Amino acid sequence: MKHICLAAAASIALATPSLAEDEAPVEEQAAPSPNEIVNAAPSKDWVQIAAEDLLVMTLAPTHDGKRREVVIQLMPAPFSQGWVENIRTLARAKWYDGISVNRVQDNYVVQWGDPGHDNPEGEGIETKPLPEGLNVMVEDDYTSRTKGEDYFSKLRLSDAYAGWAAFLDGWPVGTFYETVHSLDFEAWPVHCYGMVGVGRNYSPDTGSGAELYTVIGHAPRHLDRNIALAGRIISGMEHLSSLPRGSGVLGFYTEEEANLRTPILSIRVASDLPESQRPQFEYLSTESETFAAYAEARANRRDPFFIVPAGGADICNIPVPIREVAGAE
Repeated sequence: MKHICLAAAASIALATPSLAEDEAPVEEQAAPSPNEIVNAAPSKDWVQIAAEDLLVMTLAPTHDGKRREVVIQLMPAPFSQGWVENIRTLARAKWYDGISVNRVQDNYVVQWGDPGHDNPEGEGIETKPLPEGLNVMVEDDYTSRTKGEDYFSKLRLSDAYAGWAAFLDGWPVGTFYETVHSLDFEAWPVHCYGMVGVGRNYSPDTGSGAELYTVIGHAPRHLDRNIALAGRIISGMEHLSSLPRGSGVLGFYTEEEANLRTPILSIRVASDLPESQRPQFEYLSTESETFAAYAEARANRRDPFFIVPAGGADICNIPVPIREVAGAE
């Protein structure tokens, strides 16, 4: 595991009570945990996520009638915008309504889409026609090229899969210099837990957005730059990660397991919902001092349970804090 560049992270000042002359010395207060740092973040450090960038996915209720709702945050520019536009188009065409979760591979991914499309266990199932006008993306679109180090967060991490890793507008990304003597960068989003990707067939196919998956296990970073990432799960992950595993190839449900395919009732862009029904979320700014302190605490746990600070963390071990806020009245 490569380590966080602690010189770029803010160090946490441990609070020590002032002592009166007649008081006995007291032990230094315990260092705050990452959650305590986040909970103390001022309101100015939180960034609201636009409703246009949120998807609300409603699964069929559980066997005992409990509602299951998953909220997805779509990837912002400059990454994956062709696929993101397709996903909005598919949602607004109500194409996703009536599809299902077709694959659950343990410690890997949950995948949903049309049961008859690109599914080794879907032979004989009629496929749904796609809406017209979808973008056709190419493999170069898996990454983005930019110039200047200031484009990324001040917090940098050495990384086994990239020259270094950082955060951009609240998202984890891998990067490297395109040329040694310039500030030209190639950057890409990375496959951390909960990230949402676009299923595809063999190259040169890049997928349309009709087939989507989310990571439910150890970060499969070998997929970075080989497949498009278009978002992340920010609420309701438990409804996907707890689904029964498929026994077919790659975790697809077999014909005998067709009853295990969880129906998806609808997927809607949040901005298309009535205002009172729109979920509202914020993420902790990755440019804030609070985030730097939180990241340092994730890399070096000093709160009471821990004995030895790890001394580092990889990009996926520093999940960007996201919180739900009260909706409009």
